[in-house]
Amino acid sequence: QVQLVESGGGLVQPGGSLRLSCVTSGIIFSNYVVGWYRQAPGEQRELVATLTSSEQHNYADSVKGRFTISRDNAKNTLWLQMNSLKPEDTAVYYCNVDRGWGPRYVYWGQGTQVTVSS
Repeated sequence: QVQLVESGGGLVQPGGSLRLSCVTSGIIFSNYVVGWYRQAPGEQRELVATLTSSEQHNYADSVKGRFTISRDNAKNTLWLQMNSLKPEDTAVYYCNVDRGWGPRYVYWGQGTQVTVSS
């Protein structure tokens, strides 16, 4: 059974930092592209960042230079370091792993709330 367990969300003031974690099980983690997505109220889910096993990064323009995605294949874990947070970063953040074989091999975490507010 594939599981993705997220942690690290919370309330932070503008300009602050948070680090999200996602521990996976039930997959050969190194075979997957990993990513973070977010969904704000009333909005569609959007890509934040992705990372391949060969360390190819992709970031949404809105987070470039502020967020960093990373992974440890030995720990089956991915992270999202978020710095210089803005109120518009407020959303539920979801981790994602994608084998690249179609939707049956795409898995999601349960989501963790990030709220940026003074």
